Amino acid sequence: MSKVTDLSWQWTSRHITVPPVGNLPEGRMVSLGSRGETYVTDTGAPHSRPDAPTLFLLHALACTGALTWYPHIDALSERYRVITLDQRWHGQGIRSPRFRLEDCADDVAAVADAVQVDRFIVAGYSMGSLVSQLAWRRHPDRVSGAVLCASTPAFTKREHVPQTMRTVSHRVTKAVASRSNHAVPARPVSAAMDPDGRWALEQFRRTTPAEITGAGAVISTFDSRRWIGEMNVPAAVVVTSRDKLLPPSRQRWLARQIHGATIYEADAGHSACVLRADVFRPALLAACASVASRTAARGRQ
Repeated sequence: MSKVTDLSWQWTSRHITVPPVGNLPEGRMVSLGSRGETYVTDTGAPHSRPDAPTLFLLHALACTGALTWYPHIDALSERYRVITLDQRWHGQGIRSPRFRLEDCADDVAAVADAVQVDRFIVAGYSMGSLVSQLAWRRHPDRVSGAVLCASTPAFTKREHVPQTMRTVSHRVTKAVASRSNHAVPARPVSAAMDPDGRWALEQFRRTTPAEITGAGAVISTFDSRRWIGEMNVPAAVVVTSRDKLLPPSRQRWLARQIHGATIYEADAGHSACVLRADVFRPALLAACASVASRTAARGRQ
């Protein structure tokens, strides 16, 4: 690794505890017919709960499904069937001529079809939370609940989304990957094979800077303020209360627009999902439990 990366890790290690990668569910490429194919991981239902709800985890800009959510998959898989996918223009996701969040939302429903899931809860982080909102709007017969993390109904002109989110993603990746003093191998590596963190850097490198910038430009135009108040499924919002990219006041405003939405606070910034996983996890688990219990109650009515 370069001296810059080593210095980055020295600073990070003094301030942040980065979760180890550990074991992740085995993934595979899944065909979505004419849409293309994408990389999916699926924990299956917990052995003790074969009827557990299915939870789709949707990742942040410049990441993959596994890279955004790896610190939490084990804990979530004790209660839910947990599925991640690489969204288009990211990781091993679909490479289409253009990037549209609406297409990402439709991809979620297509993956659900491919893995034979009828109804599911969406949990999205940052960019994934925008896709979650659209997945509910475009597929209300499929989405039974929503957990929106580090989310927003819209961006402002002052927020330079592509560069800022790219910087956050670089910080997350460096924090994990720079623990290794060896060169990153050219071939892909799995989490199980790579306890030193090179796996994270390999995951990050699967999305090009051009794709990050292009997707970020589209994300910056997102605006759900006209219709988010119509969300009629159990919902929860996890607020990253030290977030400098998406103001916490706007995250809370989003929650207030959704009837019955519960709010959970994580005292951390926009990279909390990985860099402050210890702080973020309790809020995430509580939010998912709240949505799942209300979804189950609706099903019994």
